[in-house]
Amino acid sequence: MNSRRKFVQDSLLLGLSAPLLSAAPAADPSAPSPTGWKHWVWINPDPKDTAAQLTERYRQYYEAGIRGIFFEADSERHFRAAKAQKLEAHRWIWTMNRGEKTLLAAHPEWYAVSRRGESCATHPPYVDYYRWLCPSREEVKQYLEQDYAAALKKDYVDGIHLDYVRFCDVILPVNLWAKYGIVQTSELPEYDFCYCPVCKATYKTEHGIDIDTVQYPEASPSWRAFRYQRVNEVVRRLTAVARQYRKPITAAVFPTPDIAHRNVKQDWVNWNISAVCPMIYHGFYKENVAWIGQAVAEGVQALKGKFPLYAGLFLPDFQNDTEVQQGIENALRNGAAGVSLFGNVSAGALAALKAASSKVAVNKLTK
Repeated sequence: MNSRRKFVQDSLLLGLSAPLLSAAPAADPSAPSPTGWKHWVWINPDPKDTAAQLTERYRQYYEAGIRGIFFEADSERHFRAAKAQKLEAHRWIWTMNRGEKTLLAAHPEWYAVSRRGESCATHPPYVDYYRWLCPSREEVKQYLEQDYAAALKKDYVDGIHLDYVRFCDVILPVNLWAKYGIVQTSELPEYDFCYCPVCKATYKTEHGIDIDTVQYPEASPSWRAFRYQRVNEVVRRLTAVARQYRKPITAAVFPTPDIAHRNVKQDWVNWNISAVCPMIYHGFYKENVAWIGQAVAEGVQALKGKFPLYAGLFLPDFQNDTEVQQGIENALRNGAAGVSLFGNVSAGALAALKAASSKVAVNKLTK
């Protein structure tokens, strides 16, 4: 699980409670930048980085208005170097997509089953590392609670960041259809999850319906809502763990409430976490840079101030740094509390971030 977005990155080669956010009071890294925004970076720590490189990189991040990093791997050296430059250091962990060989071997029954009757343990959809756990199983929820607690208890970890906290993509972003030779204008059975015995039995108990007797289960409102609620319960349990450690819990989610519901059965508006980072990767959906603002506005309106929204931006989607600045401005003008960047956070990207933040802040003051 070294690459957060290997699935989507490979595809692009073909043309992919707010108060809790102050997690380290000694240095107050959660304070917003002078412009009022709080920005983030998703990164996989490189063991080859030197101490001098980390000091300079994280200093530049802070200068540009970045206030936190989501680290995909647990590297105490990187975490502490970031904290030394007044950045929050959060551990970013995959949630429902868990393909560890030891877990697969020990508990193949924990994995989600498609409408076709195939388990992710033996028939992963799309790519080999797509191994989705079933969110209905109590053993799975306990396993995840223990896994996240192990990270949260470390003193250099300021918070936890959920990823893949959803079902498998029943509908891929349109830009990926050609890569996999599929057209997903409907929910195909091999990508529709979870139809394992536990999900079926729980649904029948709650709704009095045997899903196997439903002619078009993909069109059933109660079956759809049932699956939203399965993931919501996983998030509720993990949020409770984070609160035991008095640390924030955030999540990378799909770009809008509608796309999240439709594509991956994810209901992030109804979570009670510290913040969300919708992955508003406009290129995946064949949209232009202006769509970033629209997606942010949809999310902010749906949340109604429940917790902050930080717009996730995929830097390879932008043609140049001018577009990066435009994308950031679109996000901030439409209510984002900041942005989270994924990709090569170059000097040009940092300059674009700083310029966009200052420009939107000035415009707000002069209105």
